[in-house]
Amino acid sequence: MPFYVKHGSIPPKRHTQHRDSKGNLYYEELIGREGFSDIYSNVYHIHPPTKVKKVGDLHELPLQETKDVHRHRHLETFRFKAKGDWVTGRRVLMYNNEVNMSVVIPEKQGEYFYRNAHAYEVIFVHKGNGKLDSIFGQLNFSEGDYIVIPGGTLYTLTYESDKAHFLVIEAFGEIAPPKRYLNKHGQLLEHAPFCERDIRVPEFREAVDELGDFPVHVKTFRGIQEMTLAHHPFDAVGWDGYYYPWIFNIKDFMSVTGKIHQPPPVHQTFEGPGFVICSFCPRLFDYHELSIPAPYAHSNVDSDEILYYVEGDFMSRKGVSEGSVTIHPSGLPHGPQPGRYEGSIGVKETFEYAVMLDTFRPLHIASDADEIDDGKYHLSWNE
Repeated sequence: MPFYVKHGSIPPKRHTQHRDSKGNLYYEELIGREGFSDIYSNVYHIHPPTKVKKVGDLHELPLQETKDVHRHRHLETFRFKAKGDWVTGRRVLMYNNEVNMSVVIPEKQGEYFYRNAHAYEVIFVHKGNGKLDSIFGQLNFSEGDYIVIPGGTLYTLTYESDKAHFLVIEAFGEIAPPKRYLNKHGQLLEHAPFCERDIRVPEFREAVDELGDFPVHVKTFRGIQEMTLAHHPFDAVGWDGYYYPWIFNIKDFMSVTGKIHQPPPVHQTFEGPGFVICSFCPRLFDYHELSIPAPYAHSNVDSDEILYYVEGDFMSRKGVSEGSVTIHPSGLPHGPQPGRYEGSIGVKETFEYAVMLDTFRPLHIASDADEIDDGKYHLSWNE
């Protein structure tokens, strides 16, 4: 997962001569994971993709941990003021060595091409519409879309800068549907909560053959490295393979329901190294005659639980709104707030949308989170 895609002009065999109508040789580039041992795509360029004109500055991106205590938190991301573009405007909320989560409310477009050298990215579109352009083609996106961007993908993002609000998860490894959803051939199983029909892949467009100065920002483990290419990077005449950006919309997730309360793994949408991403969507509640739809209190010893509230009536919480983030760290039990446990009895369905990140190693809470922390959430179970 994802599946094989072929676009444009490619030769019958890999690593063989491929020429245009005038006899000019195209340049092949293999983009893949794990040193030729995992998924990949072969891309055919008009110009050598290695042709760098200039190397510019390196802008370090240090992360600072909050000095606050270990407690439950409620962050109100809509309190952030618009800042930067879809890369420079990222406000990291929490991080560890495997994954980080940030929010972006951009105030402008980014006038450059971008590549995350090490990390996969999932950009969840909370507000706004736009398009992602890459060497693989164009993807139009809208609210509720998960945009999955493999590491090393060169792309640009354009959007309604006065409306955009993104949640960004970066991971140092592949982000993909859970393996338990796939058969041995890589096809999504009949009982998986979504299928290949729900996945959108890039629409191919004609190669851009332009020479000049084309700025590229490359994110590395040290920061953002500025570079200038001698030609437009979207000069691909064709490509094929399994490695490309793709989109899945949260409203296409078909929730699993049961006679009694179903635990969060039934809502899982993606997995990555050391974490899972889940989608909580409108669904019918449990139908046992004595069922309690609200989740029971739980203390997940191995996980930090991050919940990003998208829209709807949030059944187990009060005081949260669209764009709220709750943080329930390991070592501290959590559950429905007072009145929500008993109050859920007899309720037939929920209309909430939320995105959950569960990590299996502790997260550091970034200092940017202090700016939007309500400071009282850990006391909300006393009301």
